[in-house]
Amino acid sequence: QVQLVESGGGLVQPGGSLRLSCAASGTFFSINGMGWYRQAPGNLRELVAVITRTGRSNYVDSVKGRFTISRDNAKNTVYLQMNSLKPEDTGVYYCKAEVVQWAQSPTDYWGKGTLVTVSS
Repeated sequence: QVQLVESGGGLVQPGGSLRLSCAASGTFFSINGMGWYRQAPGNLRELVAVITRTGRSNYVDSVKGRFTISRDNAKNTVYLQMNSLKPEDTGVYYCKAEVVQWAQSPTDYWGKGTLVTVSS
């Protein structure tokens, strides 16, 4: 009933920019926090950025000043603007949303991921 669909990944050169989008669809009452995570082969998945439904955000130290997370509640969509990209930003980026559904406690849903490759 709930699906998260990411878009915007691809291949970029170091110093370039990408904008990721994640749209939630289905039957639900509202969405609480939303966030972006990333994972490289052999690594654990790490939190990149999170944002509350009122717009407060937090970032992992390695992306502060370069990435910006935002959301459009009317569109049930979260974005990640990535600037000054570095090779170490390479990985599969996953979208997560805490979804509120009727007769249930808030539940986490995940997108299937979009690949970001930063290379010259």
